Amino acid sequence: MTASLSTTDTLYRVLLLIHIITVIVGMGGVTLNALYAAEIRKRPGPGGRAIGEANFAVSEVAEKFIYAIPVTGILMVAFGSSWSFGETWVWLSLVVYVIGIGISHSVMIPGARRMNALMLEMEQGPPPAGGPPPQVAEIQSIGARMAKAGPILHLSLVVLIVLMIWKPGA
Repeated sequence: MTASLSTTDTLYRVLLLIHIITVIVGMGGVTLNALYAAEIRKRPGPGGRAIGEANFAVSEVAEKFIYAIPVTGILMVAFGSSWSFGETWVWLSLVVYVIGIGISHSVMIPGARRMNALMLEMEQGPPPAGGPPPQVAEIQSIGARMAKAGPILHLSLVVLIVLMIWKPGA
């Protein structure tokens, strides 16, 4: 027999508090990454790279909080008396989360890592005569992929918030 918490129990409220904090720190830490990218483009060279590296470091911290989001949510469902895993909003939230993590790990994280490396490469040698450094084309290609994936992640965050507020299928 498992313990069942109501939404007024202290332990449930502590889990909810941790859940909300992980969402704020995690999602908040990465939601404005496109603004950092715009600032990087305004500052070619070491200044832009510094912004990119700082943004990547902050995003890595936010990533840890993002991983804690479903952990706290699952604990709230598993031990709470109000919700079940069969409810549409619960399982759909997990599906949307997994899709978002997949996009982050396949496009956003490796893209940012590679762009930072390419910017460093450009600083370490003189540009070729007669044209832009070869890294520029790859940076632009990666940036285009990230620019397509970013709005999908933003939309998935909105969908998650909507699911949490309206709880369809509850």
